[in-house]
Amino acid sequence: MELLSAKSVEVKKRPIKVLQFGEGNFLRAFVDYMFDICNEKGLFDGSIVLAKPIEFGSLEQFKKQDNIYTVSLRGRVDGEPKVINRIVTSVADTVGIYEEYDRFMEYAHLDTLRYIVSNTTEAGIVYDETDSFEARPPKTYPGKLTKFLYERFNAFKGASDKGLVILPVELIDDNGIELERCVNEFITLWKLPEDFRTWVKESCNFCSTLVDRIVTGYPRGHEQEIWDELGYEDRLVVTAEPFALWVIESKKDLSEELPFVKAGLPVIYTDNQKPYKQRKVRILNGAHTSFVLASYLCGNNIVRESMEDKTIRDFMNATIFDEVIPTLTLPRQDLLDFAEAVIGRFNNPYVDHALLSISLNSVSKWKARCMPSFTEYIRLKGENPKHLTFSLAALMAFYTAQEIKDGALIGHRGTEEYKIMDDMAVLEFFRDNSNKSTEEFVKAFLAKESFWGQDLSTLGNTYKLVCVYLDDIKTLGMRAAMEKNF
Repeated sequence: MELLSAKSVEVKKRPIKVLQFGEGNFLRAFVDYMFDICNEKGLFDGSIVLAKPIEFGSLEQFKKQDNIYTVSLRGRVDGEPKVINRIVTSVADTVGIYEEYDRFMEYAHLDTLRYIVSNTTEAGIVYDETDSFEARPPKTYPGKLTKFLYERFNAFKGASDKGLVILPVELIDDNGIELERCVNEFITLWKLPEDFRTWVKESCNFCSTLVDRIVTGYPRGHEQEIWDELGYEDRLVVTAEPFALWVIESKKDLSEELPFVKAGLPVIYTDNQKPYKQRKVRILNGAHTSFVLASYLCGNNIVRESMEDKTIRDFMNATIFDEVIPTLTLPRQDLLDFAEAVIGRFNNPYVDHALLSISLNSVSKWKARCMPSFTEYIRLKGENPKHLTFSLAALMAFYTAQEIKDGALIGHRGTEEYKIMDDMAVLEFFRDNSNKSTEEFVKAFLAKESFWGQDLSTLGNTYKLVCVYLDDIKTLGMRAAMEKNF
């Protein structure tokens, strides 16, 4: 079987417009995929350079395949299972920042460069005062970016039209604002000229973004099956779901120069991406967190099984449509459409998403993803959202255990053991409290301000309801408790 390369695919030479910090699966299946569609439709005419921002890893396979790879989208489209394959040919070069530092910095002198994209993980956007300007390269991503921008500033003598649009996709709040803040910290630390700081502020555009697509990555163990389907070998193939959303918050209108919307792609330009983040966190992530622990204790192991279980699916639907959506501020139809898409994504026939993997750090997840809907519902309605309240009892039931082993609390589903993974302070709390009476356990849990930032036991009818629900789970079992109460 022939290896995918420029020998078998036509590649059009285009000016390089995008420098990308990160060569991983997400950016290639999301950002590069979108640029490739824009190129195909004649709307962008630009190539991408992938820069490997860390010391480990190899770009050898990219060179073997002439930077060409396949994105295979697998999931439900309009309710039906579908596979969409696309050969991406818009990556012109790859460069290792550590291995080829001088060649990497040469791209700062490139007249056609306009955009910088990054995905250096949530820990990547950080200011570290021990980082050095003299290092080749600086160790942090903001340090690398600051030095790259300074090189460009000097190369073009501070020309205002040579500023760059910065599009970080790291999953932190206000990622563009935070990245710009770090760059300014490095300008101060390294005593760089104030006219450079002004150029960064006035000529560069740091955009905060929100991204949403489940990227399952390289199909390890199933690659031959996919190669047979494609008709060629591709050791860079990346799989993902069809759903995608990119929300770009910008102080300047980018819709003309970045023509994603014209290309029919799911990109939203806005001056405030927070409502969209709130929608994603509360509906998609909040739904996960509200049902997965109960579903696991009902005997399910993956998300798709949960969607095929009427008790769990009805519970999830009521949580989303009756308790979460009424607390959100975007237009109702937008929320309903997003919720329907989320449900379809949960039912993806190509993805086995383990409930136990989602259960990681469930206490902090409930606070971030469910508590805002929970507290806002009580404020608006003057009563408890019953399904979200039950999810607290389900969390307590899932975490009920008395043994910590190898950094995990050991729970039991019938005769089967499972590992509960969370911060040690959380695990120790459950070890020490979950064998107390229901009333004592619930009071201690809800009043634990280090978990919630407040005392939930005083909010609405929370204490009484959680006691009732937890007693039902203990005496009837999870499924019977859910069927009794809902």
